[in-house]
Amino acid sequence: MASGRDVSDATAIAASHSDAEEFGVLYDRYAAQLYRYAYRRVGPELAEDVVADTFLAAFRRRSSYDLTRIDARPWFFGILTREIARRRRSEEARWRVLGRAADSDVAEGFADRVAASVTARATRGPLAEALRRLSPGDRDVLLLVAWGDLSYEEVADTLQIKIGTVRSRLHRARRKLRAALGDTNPTDITEVDR
Repeated sequence: MASGRDVSDATAIAASHSDAEEFGVLYDRYAAQLYRYAYRRVGPELAEDVVADTFLAAFRRRSSYDLTRIDARPWFFGILTREIARRRRSEEARWRVLGRAADSDVAEGFADRVAASVTARATRGPLAEALRRLSPGDRDVLLLVAWGDLSYEEVADTLQIKIGTVRSRLHRARRKLRAALGDTNPTDITEVDR
């Protein structure tokens, strides 16, 4: 019935009420995006499971979806964020491991390696540690913007918070990360040359 790339998310969800296979359109549309985000948050060990659980939860809740909302991407990211929260200890353990592995992954490179890239890799450990230390709410907002590529409005919708809360959490998270990295931007080539 609704099968096809040109249908809205709301149309696919509505069609899935009478034909469950129609929900597959949404899987095709969002699975890779959700997996990339989950992979960065919880690692390869849990990413597939978190995404599968997200789609299972979404499928089970599809009858309560507000069909006036054409775009379901924030809804999926909201479910994914809650699934990740259930595995918070695994995510924090991943940040600890990345934080400890900071210097061990940085090797002397070839002369043509870009200095900014090396510096960015060198800050991976402190960055992971700083991310781990953020409150879960601040970390969720920051990573939904940075890795999920969601707009402020979509993050507000995803987390069911006000847009002002998104802005304040994002500002606070960025400030804390900058401080943890010594008030430098590892991707800014002018900082590297100092």
